[in-house]
Amino acid sequence: MDCLFCKIAHHEVESKILYEDDNYMAFLDIDQKEAEGHTLIIPKKHFEDYMALDSKTLNDMFEIAQKLNKDLMAKLDKSACTLLFNYGDSQVIKHVHLHLLPNFLYEKGTKNIDEVYKKLKEA
Repeated sequence: MDCLFCKIAHHEVESKILYEDDNYMAFLDIDQKEAEGHTLIIPKKHFEDYMALDSKTLNDMFEIAQKLNKDLMAKLDKSACTLLFNYGDSQVIKHVHLHLLPNFLYEKGTKNIDEVYKKLKEA
């Protein structure tokens, strides 16, 4: 399978990982212009879109989002976060992913991925 997110999940493509366990991974989106801290949560198992998910996987993804959102907002000094699934033609990569978009409706990102990652990894 030639899926970019499957390759990231198997560490074949470098990414800025914020969370990982046996079944899931969360990493910074390469383009931080939409929202500084833009994070993607994926199951490591390939599902094309959220309609293919079982309820456990969907619930697990939202539990990870809750955990990550606290750090994103605190460390990046944000006051809001949008959670988003794209579906159909609006889904660029056909591997289900949940977007966390801090302050998405209020401001655009001004930092690059390396700057954001460094800030998030600080103690």
